[in-house]
Amino acid sequence: MSEHRHSSHPDIIKRLKRVDGHVRSVITMIEAGKPCLDIAQQLHAVEKAVAQAKRTLIHDHLDHCLEETIGPLSLEKRGSVDEFREIAKYL
Repeated sequence: MSEHRHSSHPDIIKRLKRVDGHVRSVITMIEAGKPCLDIAQQLHAVEKAVAQAKRTLIHDHLDHCLEETIGPLSLEKRGSVDEFREIAKYL
């Protein structure tokens, strides 16, 4: 498979590296016996950060790969891609 990169990939990598550090902190919190509420709050933040990275990747794919495959779209047809992009946030 050939190399596949987008301009958003460095930002996604940075976000995921921060998530990695955050997960390590949560593990330390669990090992230290921190309150479950605090741990749950931190896990929620991790979950949201991963979801945002996924959303960015999917939107970037729709903006570049999909349009590259199907070619330029008229404004009328562009609406369907924009709608798909919007609904993809619920993935």
